[in-house]
Amino acid sequence: MSAGDRRAALSRAEVSAMLAADASGDTATRMIDLAVEWLAHAASGEGAVSRNTPPAEIAARFDEPLPEHGVPLDDILRRLREQVMSDANRLSHPMYMGHQVSAPLPIAAWTDALAAVMNNGMAVREMSPTLTHVEQRVVRWMCNVTGFGPGSGGTFTSGGSEATLTALLAARAKVLPAAWEEGVAAGTPVVICGEHAHYAVRRAVGIIGLGVRQVVTVPSVDYRMDAKALPAILARLHAEARPVVAVVASAGHTATGSFDNLERIADACAPSATWLHVDAAHGASALLSERHRVRLRGIERVDSLAWDPHKMMLMPLAAGMLLVRDEVGLERAFSQQAPYLFHRRDDEPSYDIGPRSFLCSRRADALKVWVALQRYGREGIAVLYDYLVELTEGLHDRLVAHPRFEPLHAPETNILCFRYLGDESVGEQQLDALNRALRGRYNHSGEGWITLTELDGRQALRVTIINPRTTPAHLDRLVEGLDSVGEGLVQQPG
Repeated sequence: MSAGDRRAALSRAEVSAMLAADASGDTATRMIDLAVEWLAHAASGEGAVSRNTPPAEIAARFDEPLPEHGVPLDDILRRLREQVMSDANRLSHPMYMGHQVSAPLPIAAWTDALAAVMNNGMAVREMSPTLTHVEQRVVRWMCNVTGFGPGSGGTFTSGGSEATLTALLAARAKVLPAAWEEGVAAGTPVVICGEHAHYAVRRAVGIIGLGVRQVVTVPSVDYRMDAKALPAILARLHAEARPVVAVVASAGHTATGSFDNLERIADACAPSATWLHVDAAHGASALLSERHRVRLRGIERVDSLAWDPHKMMLMPLAAGMLLVRDEVGLERAFSQQAPYLFHRRDDEPSYDIGPRSFLCSRRADALKVWVALQRYGREGIAVLYDYLVELTEGLHDRLVAHPRFEPLHAPETNILCFRYLGDESVGEQQLDALNRALRGRYNHSGEGWITLTELDGRQALRVTIINPRTTPAHLDRLVEGLDSVGEGLVQQPG
């Protein structure tokens, strides 16, 4: 302690008093009131979606030494309101149409606090006597929705990236059973995916030791894997004696929301019993919808799928799932013994989750999904899914009718990519720069928030409508706002 610091060190009694105060209803109410206030203001559509405060200015707020003695609650609440929440992206604002992160269902957000208070670890049942069964029941519900049989199962994950990594580990254990102990021979096993597959596929291939050069890419047609080309690729690899660890299809591509033809891909994989994994992190929630589940026709035939409830089921981060048609195959992914942790008896089923999950210490993310399904039911979640897709179809119609916009595809879910064309004075070579500048200036205005992607070598504006508070009037406001900003950019000298 420096000579200038005259405050005495905290006593145990003082710390105990802080613990008791923080556990009180008064403190909890003040924290929740702060959250409710922030949510209500964002959901009302008032104010900017994002304030776009310069990052150096925000970083300066938190450029401080580690507190030695603790800070009064009033000061913490003030800083949360004024320095943290004030500049957070307001996903519950109806003009937020950016990344695939949802405006979460409030009931699920409040449930997160309950999971944190209980803080039961999810690796083994003895650490989490009730929540282990909650997770397994949610997994069983989702397996039933998928069409998997009684031998199926799964685990919660941090998201689609972890789910795909775990699925490829299970596939590797099937094709290369000695890999866990002996490693992977370089240059032979491959993983096949579409050219628009999420980057998590290549990342997983690198992590599990195959090497990203062993990724074989299937070309796309209309932003979907060309299922007709897959049989020839499998035949060629078989002739070259190169083991195929897995084929990875996509249901709800990140860029466009497109769905691969799972039936044809499953047909191609069936003769060789090739493991078929589907990255359905975004699109699997269509299974809850009577109208849209047809886009996943054939899903019951795949070996595994990634599903992120924190996307189209509108859960708070993080809530991902891996489902497998044969749960035994998932348990083979982690061929490891931990007698100090896993105690399996021969005369009873194992309820432990750890043997089939990459993580050991993790929170009960399944609880918020369970609560949301109790509250809304499958039908309620489906109503929200259908509404978000309906809004996106409505935006597509508006852009088709508008002379200065060009939609680049018909929406299959709640994602839509399009271009701003400007007037006849704008040449094709200028459009990429124009669309980049348009997105930046529009977002900086605070009026709304969208993203940018590249399709067929062209810069494209990209919208994800993932907030049930968004209405058709907000779509009109989006188009008008983008057009106004675009017109100003076109008329700008130079």
